[in-house]
Amino acid sequence: MSSRALVQELTSLRKTVKQSRPLIHCITNPISINDCANVVLAAGSRPIMAEHPEEVAEITATAAALCLNLGAITPGRLKAMEVSAKTAQDHNIPIVIDIVGAACSSLRKEFLNRFIPIRKPTIIKGNISEVLAVCGIDCHSSGVEANKDQLITRDNAKEYAELLGNWAKEKRTTLLVSGPLDFITDGNSSYLISNGVPMMGNITGTGCMLNALTASYLPAGSPLTVALLAALSFGIAGEIAEKSAQGPGTFHMHLFDALYNLKDTDIVNRGKINRI
Repeated sequence: MSSRALVQELTSLRKTVKQSRPLIHCITNPISINDCANVVLAAGSRPIMAEHPEEVAEITATAAALCLNLGAITPGRLKAMEVSAKTAQDHNIPIVIDIVGAACSSLRKEFLNRFIPIRKPTIIKGNISEVLAVCGIDCHSSGVEANKDQLITRDNAKEYAELLGNWAKEKRTTLLVSGPLDFITDGNSSYLISNGVPMMGNITGTGCMLNALTASYLPAGSPLTVALLAALSFGIAGEIAEKSAQGPGTFHMHLFDALYNLKDTDIVNRGKINRI
């Protein structure tokens, strides 16, 4: 990582979060809810996982960021997200939403087509198939996994930077596209991050965890910087965890330890980030 200004911004953001310990309201799915709460704690923030539609407005109003996730959606959780997002918007609380399953579910896609223009999420996170679906671009997905033929690579990154960057700028949001190479754009700047290991795909909920980690940093910095720090931190933690792991079970355990013990020097020395 070569930009001194960017390094200072990332490390300052981490320090601010650890000192201020912001409250992060997460409405996520039961598959990953415990892991998401622990990721928020590992980053230095505080999680609250309320999802009852009749209490979420009150909870969101006290939070510093709102973290939403469309995985394993239910009518009650969908309503809670709508209520919380309105409260967040009314109180200028930033929102990050993980658009899980947008490429394979008409219900989720239609919800997002209404939600994004009205609630204007600060950061939208998803895999490439989910993001393309929400952008109205032809995509193909099997379940919640990304289509391998559409993954962002070094060869097509400039094309995606123009295509997705224009959409992000139009919607006034930042896109965090997770994959073997993580891609981040706000329409003005685009980055590729190549940290991480294949083992992260062998445990459930790593995408949800990345979304929660993003929310943990969201109160303390610009959306672009927050997305960069989350992707870098999570990828590097995965690399560190793999060295001690003997399989998915121990990798899962070491991932939280690595994220909790991550140092600024790890970000500086191990970060693999390229501006497009």
